[in-house]
Amino acid sequence: MKNIKLHKLPTHVAIIMDGNGRWAKKRGLLRIAGHQEGVKRAKEIVETAREMGIKVLTLYTFSYENWQRPEEEVNFLMRLLEDYVKKEHENLLKKDIRLQVIGELELLPERTYDVLQKAMKDTAHCQSMILNLAISYGGRQEILQAVRSLIKADMRPEDVSLDTFKQFLWTKELPDPDLIIRTGGEIRISNFLLWQSAYAEFYFTSVLWPDFHKEDFIRALNDYQKRERRFGKISEQLK
Repeated sequence: MKNIKLHKLPTHVAIIMDGNGRWAKKRGLLRIAGHQEGVKRAKEIVETAREMGIKVLTLYTFSYENWQRPEEEVNFLMRLLEDYVKKEHENLLKKDIRLQVIGELELLPERTYDVLQKAMKDTAHCQSMILNLAISYGGRQEILQAVRSLIKADMRPEDVSLDTFKQFLWTKELPDPDLIIRTGGEIRISNFLLWQSAYAEFYFTSVLWPDFHKEDFIRALNDYQKRERRFGKISEQLK
């Protein structure tokens, strides 16, 4: 912590929380044990980000491709998500954290959808931090729905700019991520925030998500602060 420069913190940190299943397998446990431990890490990292002053934290909670997993596992993950949101409801209010959810939410079970909607409504006034959960989310799917929305809006091609296109994305109210962290040792982005990550810094670690503690998060931030960020110049014609 002593090496962290608070004035140089990323505004928006996004995390691909990978490794729950492998964590459980290494210990001879069922995959659900890894997911349960992963929820504990999510709570820890959310609280750490809030304490440090990070304004937006996006967690890749359940990808669009995750619907292909066994039905029993998917049902467990939905219940785990519901339990997490219910248990953290009062804490979110206390910590002044606004909950936001992005993704194809119409695919969620009705009960899960209702729990998320209630939490979003109840925390809509909170301003200290936004906890953005990507659920039933896919970057390609997000871009596709944005294009469809543009067509439905009857926008002329010459009126479509980077700024107007962003208004049709699920993340339209959020700044693009400054730092994307992926745990679990894989070096890919897995259909996550494809449009928004154009100029993000990436941090990959072999630490499995259930083992990714506060110290590991701070290590990622330290690494980020050592980098010199360079941005390509955007053509005036594209703005």
